[in-house]
Amino acid sequence: MTMYSTKWFLFVSVLLLLISASVKGQENLTGYWQPQIAINYPVSGSYSHNFSIANRNYIFDNEEFTLKGRQLDVVHFSNLKVRDNQSIALGVQYRFRSNFENRENELRLTQQYNITNQPFAIRYGHRFRTEQRITNSLTTHRFRYRFALDFPLVGEKLDVGEPYFVGSLENLLSVAKYNAPQYDARLSGQVGWQLNGGIKFQVGVEYRMEDYSAGVPQHILFLLTSAQISL
Repeated sequence: MTMYSTKWFLFVSVLLLLISASVKGQENLTGYWQPQIAINYPVSGSYSHNFSIANRNYIFDNEEFTLKGRQLDVVHFSNLKVRDNQSIALGVQYRFRSNFENRENELRLTQQYNITNQPFAIRYGHRFRTEQRITNSLTTHRFRYRFALDFPLVGEKLDVGEPYFVGSLENLLSVAKYNAPQYDARLSGQVGWQLNGGIKFQVGVEYRMEDYSAGVPQHILFLLTSAQISL
């Protein structure tokens, strides 16, 4: 391993440890494991589809370690590249909750704008989303901004078989009739590998602080694993 890649590896390791340590001992802590598989399907040079399935499972709840299902998400996005570094997208998602808990299922509609830049080896991007989260009893409007970056951990260009890092920071605002506004924040770090056949595998952690303007915010820690297939 070169000196360059060693420095980045140490940086990523410290970041992941900081995210995990930041919630150690927190009250109102819930832990999840969320595996996901996604397929990217290009229709043309500027238009593509993305399909994904994710399963969220409790691994720490009520101050006890456990393993039980919480929900299943089925998601589709249609993406249109409007410039080399800019795209817009429309998404639809269905969340199955009633099969796992006494909670309502959710239909979610998403509108998205994304812009990326890569002046050097590091690529960074800004993502803006609006969402309508629809259940039988309530419709919640959510507004999201995410800053993300990714870069290879070996050299300055990602080659097959080599690792890379993906990190993001996101802020969210949810508003609904008769409810007070809710503010959330998310911080994540993942290490991935570019494999043969357009396959990527990623593993990492994400920390969420939900309703942080309230007196007692909720602390959530995710273990994330995902496989992405580009056809």
